[in-house]
Amino acid sequence: MSHNPIRPWRNIDRRKSRQIMVGPVPVGGDAPISVQTMTNTLTTDVAATVAQVQRAADAGADIVRVSTPDEASTRALRDIVRESPVPIVADIHFHYKRAIEAAEAGAACLRINPGNIGDAARVREVIKAARDHGCSIRIGVNAGSLEKHLLDKYGEPCPDAMVESGLDHIRILQDNDFHDFKISVKASDVFMAAAAYQQLADATDAPIHLGITEAGGFVSGTIKSAIGLGQLLWMGIGDTIRVSLSADPVEEVKVGFEILKSLGLRHRGVNIISCPSCARQGFDVIKTVAALEKRLEHIKTPMSLSIIGCVVNGPGEALMTDVGFTGGGAGSGMVYLAGKQSHKLNNDAMIEHIVEQVERKAAEIEAAEIEAAEIETAEIEAAARAAAVE
Repeated sequence: MSHNPIRPWRNIDRRKSRQIMVGPVPVGGDAPISVQTMTNTLTTDVAATVAQVQRAADAGADIVRVSTPDEASTRALRDIVRESPVPIVADIHFHYKRAIEAAEAGAACLRINPGNIGDAARVREVIKAARDHGCSIRIGVNAGSLEKHLLDKYGEPCPDAMVESGLDHIRILQDNDFHDFKISVKASDVFMAAAAYQQLADATDAPIHLGITEAGGFVSGTIKSAIGLGQLLWMGIGDTIRVSLSADPVEEVKVGFEILKSLGLRHRGVNIISCPSCARQGFDVIKTVAALEKRLEHIKTPMSLSIIGCVVNGPGEALMTDVGFTGGGAGSGMVYLAGKQSHKLNNDAMIEHIVEQVERKAAEIEAAEIEAAEIETAEIEAAARAAAVE
């Protein structure tokens, strides 16, 4: 919401973490929380995989993970990395040699599962490959694949076992003077994952990758992820996120951004505030919102739009959004711009007109940002010239 003041009670104090690089994308520190997804195409099908990576990037994905279970996949990875618009993380399942091959193929990061990758000697070989080829590492602990000795110790997967696994492997990396790593402790159980992440956040300053693994289908997985990731992000925990859904990877990206947007942690595109509709509505809210969501997908500029069916809450919501429409009577409603009443509009012309208003407002916001950046650059250059003269 571009014209709204930031309320102190909405601020989230993010946990302080080290910053690493995943290709050109910073993770941790004061960097924006990055959004990730993972391809579900056959990695050996380079064209299909690159196409899926591109769609995810178009939806806003900062980083995309690609499964590399065999040599054919790591061979294909080289072409995928070359054509990808975003950094590629190689997902290593069992064989440590796939990690070495992925590093050689240009992966920006290697995701290794401590419970599957093998002993410390193999991990050391992976570390050397990562260092030699300038890629980072994600330690990916998963409740479903913990090391046998930890399952023997704790009897079952639990937060303590997950965190112990992660810290053990952090020590291996640090003992080998490798510090370009992030870590995750995922579980499909929201309570287990949340508890593990809280313990982990207190035990290390490494950047944390958040996720509720194997969360489920689109609806159930979205809800589980919103609850699990949302509470952790609200606590300030998390530097990069992946929403795991049995759905199109693009949907994972969209849900990830919606979670961050709802917490005010990151904004991208149009935030539509809309009512659930009732007998008071002056137009079909549900169909209108569905149409606008589709028509406004191309807008990347952060801004807000309220679509409210009647005057009970409509004017109040419109006061807090960049563009708004409130249903009235007799087939028309009121358009609001920057929180103020602007003009009446027939419902029949609503969708086209609102799209035009949103596009115009987005252009204004972008122009203002460019102008501000140019002014800042000019001031810095002027200060530098003055300092040189002195």
